[in-house]
Amino acid sequence: MSDSNELIGRAIDLADLVDYQEGSVVSRTIIERETGTITLFAFGAGQGLSEHTAPYDALVHVLDGSARITIGEGEHKVRAGEILIMPADIPHALHADEPFKMMLVMIRS
Repeated sequence: MSDSNELIGRAIDLADLVDYQEGSVVSRTIIERETGTITLFAFGAGQGLSEHTAPYDALVHVLDGSARITIGEGEHKVRAGEILIMPADIPHALHADEPFKMMLVMIRS
């Protein structure tokens, strides 16, 4: 499925909408509005995102695997089925300990 409009009105397993690629980070935006975005990510084992900030609050919903997410000075181990809220303007980073999928919900205010 390449067009997000194909997702409307369908029950779909989110983890099936983004595939792993060894040694890579794959992303797919499924909703993009002025008020926020929903993006799916698949990280190969050992992949991640370097420390950065975002001007919006964000919610991570772990779909598969596990990872370590650093927010400010704290490190959080997250696993499938868990969520983690990342506040705006606080540095954060991610490291996938194993193949890892997540949904990132960004709320613009």
